[in-house]
Amino acid sequence: YQRFANCYRCFYKLQPEMTRSIYDQFISQLQTSIKEEIQEVKDEGNLEALFNSLDKIAEEAKNREEPAWRPSGIPEEDVRSAMVPYLLKHRSYLQKVLKEKEEENRKVAESVLAGRDRIAELQQLIQARKHAWQ
Repeated sequence: YQRFANCYRCFYKLQPEMTRSIYDQFISQLQTSIKEEIQEVKDEGNLEALFNSLDKIAEEAKNREEPAWRPSGIPEEDVRSAMVPYLLKHRSYLQKVLKEKEEENRKVAESVLAGRDRIAELQQLIQARKHAWQ
């Protein structure tokens, strides 16, 4: 109030009560205006929901034992630290699929060889019966 009164010193000297009243109204309207502006910003940006979500994340983080990831400032290292675990996991998955396909191919190859052997036996049987018939 003293700063306000110093700015309007002439008016304050003539009517100090009126200066106080104007100051009170000014402060009241300023507070109301600021609260409305803040509420508009919160509504436009959906900040209340975002703050609630942030609070939820902070609560979940309290239960974690390992520290949260922070960037090192070196993009190559940051990408590597994020990608290497994913790529290792993907590689192990691909190795597993490869082993399954190799096993499947081995079984199919055995089946083909067994079929060829059976065909060869049948051809010999046919030849033998053909000779026997002649």
